[in-house]
Amino acid sequence: MSRDINLIKFNTDIGSIKPENIIHTENNCPFCDVEHLTDIIEIDDDIIFLKNKYNVVEGADQFVLIEGRECNTDMPDYSKEHMRKVIRLGLKQWKLLLESGKYEEVLFFKNFGPMSGGTIKHPHMQLVGFPKLNSDLLFFPEEMRGIVVKELNGVEMSVSNCPRIGFGEINVVPKIDGDLDTFADFIKIGVHYLTHHFRRNLTSYNIFFYHKGRQIYTKLIPRFATSPYFVGYNIRFLPNNIKRIANEILSIYF
Repeated sequence: MSRDINLIKFNTDIGSIKPENIIHTENNCPFCDVEHLTDIIEIDDDIIFLKNKYNVVEGADQFVLIEGRECNTDMPDYSKEHMRKVIRLGLKQWKLLLESGKYEEVLFFKNFGPMSGGTIKHPHMQLVGFPKLNSDLLFFPEEMRGIVVKELNGVEMSVSNCPRIGFGEINVVPKIDGDLDTFADFIKIGVHYLTHHFRRNLTSYNIFFYHKGRQIYTKLIPRFATSPYFVGYNIRFLPNNIKRIANEILSIYF
């Protein structure tokens, strides 16, 4: 090919046997069946970090961070203490994988809801280690800037004015020495806003963590049917309501 892309092989045979209970809600939840979980790496209270049993991304190592024992809940419902534990454990394991020497890049993200690309309803995040991956293609720093909502304890929340897809993207960016508890609090607020105030009946979102060296960036993206402009032509929309969204978050939470 004449240009650089990250083209990764996906094992559809494994994908076809993965558990799914977002659409087929009658199916059992594998993350609730704690007694039969395998390859557990670390446990903090009821938060569990383990290897993914269904490694659909060929050549990569996949891991899961189960956020707690409760299946029918999510980040807006967590106590501050629990949310902070989840984020701290995720960041710890992400850092360990990045520093292990095994991977050129490690992705850290969350799918939630039927439009998010996920298959399991139980709240969890994923980490995927790639021995070979072009990090420069994963994101651009300008995507992590926008209209500032709040800056506190070295952590900035903003509404993106250079979105990756288009609508209502929230950035949470800590300085290198920024407070991680505030970082977790801002992510919790962002998820609560998207699922309770952004758009009626929004059921899905993603959280993506990025890094450049020690600098961390986080983007929260509400998910619905993706624009054909983006899917077909890589055209992003800059909505005219980002200032209103920033003011809403500020007035509701701060």
